[in-house]
Amino acid sequence: MRVVFMGTPDFAIPTLQALLKSKHHVVGVVTREDKPKGRGLRVEPPPVKVFALKEGLPVLQPESLKEPEFLQQLQNWKADVFVVVAFRILPPDVFTIPPVGTINLHASLLPKYRGAAPIQWALINGETETGVTTFFIDEHVDTGTILLQEKIAIRPDDTAEELHNRLSVLGAQVVVRTLDLLEKGKLQPRPQVGTPTRAPKIQKNDCEIDWSLPAEKIVNLIRGLSPAPGAFTHLEGKLLKIFRAKVVSDVEAGHFVPGEVVDTSAQNGLVVAAGKGAVALLELQLAGKKRLPAADFLRGHPLQTGTVLGMKQLRIAKSPP
Repeated sequence: MRVVFMGTPDFAIPTLQALLKSKHHVVGVVTREDKPKGRGLRVEPPPVKVFALKEGLPVLQPESLKEPEFLQQLQNWKADVFVVVAFRILPPDVFTIPPVGTINLHASLLPKYRGAAPIQWALINGETETGVTTFFIDEHVDTGTILLQEKIAIRPDDTAEELHNRLSVLGAQVVVRTLDLLEKGKLQPRPQVGTPTRAPKIQKNDCEIDWSLPAEKIVNLIRGLSPAPGAFTHLEGKLLKIFRAKVVSDVEAGHFVPGEVVDTSAQNGLVVAAGKGAVALLELQLAGKKRLPAADFLRGHPLQTGTVLGMKQLRIAKSPP
């Protein structure tokens, strides 16, 4: 089939790569506009554009998806199907163009985790499995009829980055299989069944660690936000991002203030009390400094037990024995 591919971030590249290796023919790519990025605000192209140009593919970057010139070019490509991976919400003027339909790859088992951040929320919520879904785009977000789904187990130490990478590869395979079956007339779309859940875009206030929560929930938050945007707390008034952590279960509840540093030994590293249990911080970064393993961090920032991480830095006055 003739395919127009629409996508923007790294997550979309394995699918575009797989389509180029398949029997289908990618006739054009649509991605977002180049945007300023980083501290220097240097204008940079999106990852899909960089990859597409290397492959010699024609690329469109419309400011508006309703521009007449853009819609005309889509028509001119005479695609059988549009494939969308991590792109903008499409208006009906766009997704109704191809005769076969417009297919979206979503990184969840729909109807669970509809929205912009399904990988992050699956980890934050402590899910043990997730997957990918291909479906026909309709007028609502992530509600269309399902074509294929494939599950994957979430590993206990998966971060968002690691799960993202595995799902992008799995998703690429599922998209190609979806097109193959559609072309042969062997795929019957089916409505989404089950209770929908939402996965909205991550906001800054989602990222701050609440040390009164159980250790497992805190570790899940850290996993779900690693490496970006990163779960954070405060140390000495400075932002402290945490990228890896694990649960420590042998800290007795009620003996420590949530957020209190209870161990900085070489053996255990930086251990912080939670509402239930404790969390060993394994990899962290203080604002303006390098990301470091806990042992290296403690060599540069020796901490005393009793220091409390959080909005207000406190030193707990211990009662004499």
